[in-house]
Amino acid sequence: MSHPSSPAGTADRSLGQLVASATAEMSALVHDEIALAKAELRQDVKRGAVGSAAFSAAGIVLLFSLPMLSFALAYGIRTWSHWNMAICFVLSFAANVLVAAVLGLIGMVFFKKAKKGKGPQKVVASAKETAAVIQGVKPHPRPAVGRPSLDKAATPVPADAPLPVIGEPSAVGRSSA
Repeated sequence: MSHPSSPAGTADRSLGQLVASATAEMSALVHDEIALAKAELRQDVKRGAVGSAAFSAAGIVLLFSLPMLSFALAYGIRTWSHWNMAICFVLSFAANVLVAAVLGLIGMVFFKKAKKGKGPQKVVASAKETAAVIQGVKPHPRPAVGRPSLDKAATPVPADAPLPVIGEPSAVGRSSA
């Protein structure tokens, strides 16, 4: 029968099995922390890529649209308002700059989101918290009933005591059977 204060299922497992289980669980925890860090970094990289694409689009629109759209818009304004051609070209240029500015602002929003992403910092904080919890764990005291004393002074071994023979059951083996 297990001790009432011990967790269920641990009384039947040996110390080696408990250590192996704890090692396996810690290994799984570390692998999960690494996987989480990778996932969060991927998300930040995707946000950065979207921001880069928006900046690239802003540059391309500004570059290729200026000659064609400037002429078309300037002649359209001239036809509609009968203003001087120079003023029409300036208004056409201002409209193109406005479109590029809007695309640039969209790129800035995505870059700020990527910068705000604290992917690895969250994982590092979680790993530090796990390490702090593990360091703070103290072994539960177990009753000494039925356990041999580990005090060397209590059980002196004589120098001329015979060594156990392999194949014969030892005193420990007989007491636990």
